[in-house]
Amino acid sequence: MDYIFDGSYSGYLCCVFEAFERKEFDSIPTTEKSMEINIFSEKRQIHTDVKKAMRILVGMEKILGAQETKIFYHNFLSDNQSEWLNGFRLIIELFRRGKLDIRNYGYPPVLRIHQTIKKISRERHRMKAFIRFVKSNDNLYTAIVEPDFNVIPLVVDFFKNRFADQCWLIYDIRRNYGFHYDGKNILEVSNNNDNEVQDPYQLEVDLDPQEKDYQHLWKTYFKSTSIESRKNLKLHLRHVPKRYWKYLVEKQ
Repeated sequence: MDYIFDGSYSGYLCCVFEAFERKEFDSIPTTEKSMEINIFSEKRQIHTDVKKAMRILVGMEKILGAQETKIFYHNFLSDNQSEWLNGFRLIIELFRRGKLDIRNYGYPPVLRIHQTIKKISRERHRMKAFIRFVKSNDNLYTAIVEPDFNVIPLVVDFFKNRFADQCWLIYDIRRNYGFHYDGKNILEVSNNNDNEVQDPYQLEVDLDPQEKDYQHLWKTYFKSTSIESRKNLKLHLRHVPKRYWKYLVEKQ
């Protein structure tokens, strides 16, 4: 049975609720976009109900504690159906047995979820380091990103604290949504058009008059501090993988 949900974490937890309510423990949580075609499987549309999701979340926290429960949220942000299924199976096991040693690395599903969140943590760290904002003429600082995992929710508080006096927008073009900080609150924003943005890094933006000057100074600084004889491209690529270069002004 395919459980089709809306792609939100609340919708994902509602899949757990429905699995217990209907005794369909072998169900597979998926979305319309990521669902694999299988003529032999049945499909059930799961409607997101915040109250049901909270009942599952509170139940998990009672057994595991709030900190350990976050592991499942981070696993969900992998944005991968296989990892969703692994987390779903572990939550089902948690409630059916009334316990789960989430630190038992000898248990393959638990080891797998920790390997996944390690990748998530690495991507989160890189987003903190590699996101670059461009200032438009309306004083909005915009960063367009395309992370491998859905880690933007994990870095918004970092940027809110770091740039508390600026209005900014971090937008994930792969998933067509982002977060806008208006100087007081962080709001989630999304593009209703599901079409992918074409060449997003080549889009013309009405820049602040001084933005290009600052970019030029930044590039000049990096060029002037670079020592040609000490270049180590292999080491450089290890710390700054090439897929992130499109975020960096100094690499353009």
